[in-house]
Amino acid sequence: MQPRVLFLTLHTFSLTGGIEEVCRVFSRVLFDMGFKLQNIGVYSMYDRNSDRDSRYIDRINFRGYRGLRSLFVAETVRRGIRSEVVILSHINLLFVAVIIKKLAPKTRIVLYAHGTEVWRNIKTWKQKFIARHCEVWAVSEFTSEKLQQMHQVPAQSITVIPNCLDPYLEIPVEFAKPEELLEKYGLKPEQPVLFTLTRLSSYELYKGYDMIIETLPELIRQFPDLHYLLAGKADKTEQARLEHRIKELGLEAHVTLIGFIPDEDVSIHFLLTDIFVMPSRKEGFGIVFIEAAACGCRIIGGDQDGSPEALLQGRLGTLIDPAETESLVKAISDNLNRKVTRESALAIQSLCLEHFNYEKYLDKIQALLLGKPAGPEDVKRAKNQAMALKQTSQPAIRKS
Repeated sequence: MQPRVLFLTLHTFSLTGGIEEVCRVFSRVLFDMGFKLQNIGVYSMYDRNSDRDSRYIDRINFRGYRGLRSLFVAETVRRGIRSEVVILSHINLLFVAVIIKKLAPKTRIVLYAHGTEVWRNIKTWKQKFIARHCEVWAVSEFTSEKLQQMHQVPAQSITVIPNCLDPYLEIPVEFAKPEELLEKYGLKPEQPVLFTLTRLSSYELYKGYDMIIETLPELIRQFPDLHYLLAGKADKTEQARLEHRIKELGLEAHVTLIGFIPDEDVSIHFLLTDIFVMPSRKEGFGIVFIEAAACGCRIIGGDQDGSPEALLQGRLGTLIDPAETESLVKAISDNLNRKVTRESALAIQSLCLEHFNYEKYLDKIQALLLGKPAGPEDVKRAKNQAMALKQTSQPAIRKS
């Protein structure tokens, strides 16, 4: 018998980011598991109904509350006490689960744990509630260990579910650099290109792009045509700071801040890239790493967080200490000096698809929610539904 499932989010479609991507894909999983429509609810506190992307969730199953907190809480509690399972996409939604649990003690509460949002200090009541009443789905062993060490969450309450590739990510079959992007950015086909795609925020300076910019003068002495593309919408403070530092170092001809990239253009930017570089220090997992790998891209990431799990402990890319500039310079130099072939790109892509495909993620979620893994018919149905929606839906746009 199918449980009634309520999935609660802060943002699903109105922001771009790793958590939001997980929310979209998880919404799609509920659809592909074959739930009766009346048994699924996805409620978003800050989205509008018009933000919904029809490829991921049906109109009757999604509600956006536009930041109307009181209405969100009232309707969430009303729906939650009639649900067997309530899944929280973020720890900041825990207060709703407390109310639901008091009114319906048998309700199963699941907390998704991604990264920095659960690595920081949290209030005692949250620690106690998580430890006593929640199942936790952590995106990495690293996040699982943080929860156990910092918040005394029992290991038996935590299930590690690595993130997967979005089923609508365009997976390339050829790996030539796209001519339209070479022209757009004024680059030559043989020119070495570094690429980072991340949120550029003055409040999140742990992604490692500063470190990359600082190493460019030394790298340019080895590779005079080297160009760095830094993508992601920046807040005004961060935009001004980056532009000032680039000018200070005389790197205007070697760095392009390309801003926001819509979903449908992500794959071709990875194809343009010789190395995707993001030596972050605080990744819970790092979905962008597996997106890059799915496009056959060489990758450099940090070894101090959840990044090694996304990079299969170095099988999908080069791991470095994100505090050591010398390690970054050497890793970039070594990768650029190694010839890329279609076969090497295909090997990276194949390994990524083997470990982080959507069907494997669907299988894990189905086993957790229904007590059985997805069988061949479930996977076949999921693929057919995804193909049908892909043909009829408009491309998703990452919103900021």
